[in-house]
Amino acid sequence: MEAVPENGRGTAWHAAAARLALHRGDLDAAVAASDRRGLGDLHERMAGEAAAFAGHRPHVPRPASYAPVPGRVLHVLTNSLPHTGSGYAQRSHSTLRALADAGVHVEAVTRPGWPAQVGVPWAARQDMVDGIHYRRLTPWRLAQGTAARMDQHARLLAAEVDRFRPQALHTTTHFVNAVAVRAVAEAYGIPWVYEVRGQLADTWASKRDAAALTSQRYREFVAREEEAARSADAVVTLGETMAARLRAQGVAPQDITVCPNAIGEAFLAEPPTRAAARRRLGLAEDHVYIGTVSSLVGYEGLDTLLRAAALLMPDHPSLRVSIAGDGVSLPALRSLASDLGIADRVRFPGRVARSEALWEQVSLDVFIVPRRDLPVTRAVTPMKSVEASAVGTPVVASDLPALAELVQDGVTGLLVPAEDPAAWARCLGDLLAEPGRRESLGSAGRAWAVGTRTWEANARRYRDLYERLGVEVPPGRD
Repeated sequence: MEAVPENGRGTAWHAAAARLALHRGDLDAAVAASDRRGLGDLHERMAGEAAAFAGHRPHVPRPASYAPVPGRVLHVLTNSLPHTGSGYAQRSHSTLRALADAGVHVEAVTRPGWPAQVGVPWAARQDMVDGIHYRRLTPWRLAQGTAARMDQHARLLAAEVDRFRPQALHTTTHFVNAVAVRAVAEAYGIPWVYEVRGQLADTWASKRDAAALTSQRYREFVAREEEAARSADAVVTLGETMAARLRAQGVAPQDITVCPNAIGEAFLAEPPTRAAARRRLGLAEDHVYIGTVSSLVGYEGLDTLLRAAALLMPDHPSLRVSIAGDGVSLPALRSLASDLGIADRVRFPGRVARSEALWEQVSLDVFIVPRRDLPVTRAVTPMKSVEASAVGTPVVASDLPALAELVQDGVTGLLVPAEDPAAWARCLGDLLAEPGRRESLGSAGRAWAVGTRTWEANARRYRDLYERLGVEVPPGRD
């Protein structure tokens, strides 16, 4: 693009320059590049993005009067069942169901325009799933630009508050949700909870080169997240590593509640046998399978798994790899397996339904979580390893702070240096030679998961938190 002479840089060139600047995190450059005749909509979007990250705050008029209904809490979500089966949606639904069972009257709304904007224009304005009421914020037209959409979100949410009359609002990362919720909560004089489920600035940076960590977007993203957490009446997060980071950002320790990822009813029941899982999936019972069920993205480090397996396979002819899931890294992983000469011993079944994930996890002899060493992976605890532990499959994971919260080295699984295929091959080689050790690690992992990682236990923590904020929760049914 730089090779194009100045006098040849027309509308298309400036549109591409604006999008490239946005991708790199230079928000001011994106605004400047799009400020051309013929790019009005693009410029509006770029300016709105820059304003949002600079700290835009919606204004919500204070109602003349507001009388909340005791015991009601409105959850404000990014997406939900039944139109996505993402881990985010599953955690939200499990939380809402457990809260309802604990006596809290909950409903949920999703972000403006969802799910029409992700390809489901026929969706109803509301859904009832397992007794949980989800409502959609569906304007005739979405506002242009993130800042304008925040304003629209706040207006639509205020109307839902007038309808449902909750005593508190509860939202999740990232900060655009928090900004709209905070504006409504302040206008209506009710408390609000911010649930930090991830470090999304780090997730964004993990998909780019190292320069992303010093970009304007990253700096402002981190600042907005910190501001949102400090301004909330209470903060929920998924693990102790994330809680420590929140404390370092200035959130008062007494305002933080840890509600970890947990397991549902299907994982609490006695799991099927490995032989039954292999028969269901059409896998050979005499092979040894190592692998994962995961989103196939770069920070998961699944190339380390393939490289370690390639080192092991000459001495382990029965060894197979299974990588269930889908994502942007799938083509590269297929290509790497071919380059390593192990393509015929690696299984890529693709995305699996939520109901089938348990069978995939049970079928494995060892569940692998080879995440790369990045800021996001050091802080954020995944759900997949907890579920694998719950079905009695031993977990081998990268030795990162967040994963060390989920795998007790030598007791429920093993921890291995991240991004070191040789170390992984040595560890897995030792484990493959000891079936009894794999069995004991898996049994200890199931006891830990079933005993400490349930949605019911989380619901008690949420309920206590709501009561501290003044929500009048009636006696629960648990």
